Amino acid sequence: MEETQKPALKLKRLQEMPIQGKRVLVRVDFNVPLKSGAVSDDSRLRAALPTLRYLIQAKAKIILISHLGRPKGKPEEKYSLKPVAKALEKILETPVAFFPECVGPEATKAALNLKEGEILLMENLRFHAGEEKNDSAFAQDLASLGEVFVEDAFGAIHRAHASTVGIPKILPSCVGFLVQRELEFLDRVIGNPARPFVAIIGGAKVSDKLGVLNKLLDRVDTLLIGGGMAYTFLAAQGISIGKSLLEKEKIADAQAVIDKSYAKKVTCLLPADHLAVSEIKPGVQVSVTQGMAIPEQLIGADIGPHTIEIFLEEIEKAKTIFWNGPMGVFEIPEFSSGSRAIAEAMAKAGKNGAVTIVGGGDSLAVLSQGGLSEQMSHCSTGGGASLELLEGKTLPGLSAISS
Repeated sequence: MEETQKPALKLKRLQEMPIQGKRVLVRVDFNVPLKSGAVSDDSRLRAALPTLRYLIQAKAKIILISHLGRPKGKPEEKYSLKPVAKALEKILETPVAFFPECVGPEATKAALNLKEGEILLMENLRFHAGEEKNDSAFAQDLASLGEVFVEDAFGAIHRAHASTVGIPKILPSCVGFLVQRELEFLDRVIGNPARPFVAIIGGAKVSDKLGVLNKLLDRVDTLLIGGGMAYTFLAAQGISIGKSLLEKEKIADAQAVIDKSYAKKVTCLLPADHLAVSEIKPGVQVSVTQGMAIPEQLIGADIGPHTIEIFLEEIEKAKTIFWNGPMGVFEIPEFSSGSRAIAEAMAKAGKNGAVTIVGGGDSLAVLSQGGLSEQMSHCSTGGGASLELLEGKTLPGLSAISS
């Protein structure tokens, strides 16, 4: 584990901690989608199962804390974790109690009353402003629930919040199996990937991905760029993008990425054609452009069939593939073919022995829609955290645990 981050970080692992009979406070990432008062995608709950099962077997008293959504420091019923407790109980096949608060005398009492192997899920951390402010008193209140702290919320470790950096200052701390697995797979990308190494980067904005693009150019053999961000790259090359999404202030940065790819002898591919529309909405008439240029009154909504063909050729040759960000407006079926094609090609590459790593909520949603999640080597539960790790940043949640 020590080598998965910068050498200065030494992370104690869950399996190295004495936990039997102890109250173990676990920071999980149960920020899951809810629909009609029920969990509509339980992948993040399933990702926590190895840690939870280990704790049950070790006869720990398990207290789970998580955030859900953005309730802005006060209770909101639609962001309650109560439905999550029911969903977790079902997939874990063991009782999961829910407590309607995460701090205070009654919350502490509920934690103290736990028996060995029992699980208690506390209410949303973000119902308190102290969570996102990393308030020391709030962190102290949370820490009073347990005797040992396990960081297993990879999707939150890039945030300096009370539950991620405050608690480790107070309790003996370690990383759970989910975080260990995330670091292990991302280390393959950062460290010594099997080659050819192909990175596929999409999503709406260049500004969100500049850091990781520059870092990946030091490591990859091929970089495939799609999604809304591709139009800023095309504009940097002097190619007409019609009314497509454009970050004018990032044109120079996009050009710098292209220049660096030439200097590093990295194959950098932009969309060769597009699905173009007059407006982004279901049922609209879709046309395929004849080349890279998009007509003046049209908007690029997805990569075109020729681009899919080119991108898939690169994926087929790869031994390591990292994907973050969709190729188009995948939420609308007419504009999902590019993202679906990438997902299917990665599943095929995985069957042929390639290491396939996917990060970012939208990319994971594409996999989920196609039933392909389990065919990947690794699906990262933390898009932001995985990108920051790839950029070489030290994540606050890991630094706080490091001895």
